Amino acid sequence: MARWEPGARERLVLAAVDLFTEQGYDATTVTQIAERAGVTKSTFFRHFPDKRELLVAGQDALSRLLAEGIAEASADASPLEAVAAGLERASSMMGPLNRELGPRLKAAVAASVELQERDALKSVGLAIAMTAALVDRGVAEPIAQLAAELGVLAFKRGYAKWSEDDSESGLAPYAVEALNELRAASASL
Repeated sequence: MARWEPGARERLVLAAVDLFTEQGYDATTVTQIAERAGVTKSTFFRHFPDKRELLVAGQDALSRLLAEGIAEASADASPLEAVAAGLERASSMMGPLNRELGPRLKAAVAASVELQERDALKSVGLAIAMTAALVDRGVAEPIAQLAAELGVLAFKRGYAKWSEDDSESGLAPYAVEALNELRAASASL
């Protein structure tokens, strides 16, 4: 194994998702993940405190980008228009690796209750970040919470569709389209 190669964090995430899919989350060890990624166990622990955290790799950056996009939306933007700006900003961090990981991650999460719980906590964290950004813009808390929850749902729906599509476009159009569909659906409530 090489002493140091760039991209260890990404290789660890890919290795973990593949192993979770192949043999299940519970049967996968940190040692196996590190070996598959071509790094040492100590390198694994430099990047992640445990294997559960692999699922939320990048969540802090994603939350920050969502909040920044909302904060930078035009002053006259509605709460959902601000959320759309957040989705567009956050989508900028999603590249080919994220697209490739989508279906495999979905399968790994579907097969593990623990990963489903971790994924739910990730969604809560994203909603909290968006709610706070909307409240900072002066949006009343109940409206901010509802808009943020729609934003999380739109992100997840858009990401799922984007990761299964072979189009050359980025994630942003998929996420914004999903938000628009949810906005239209909510009008019939």
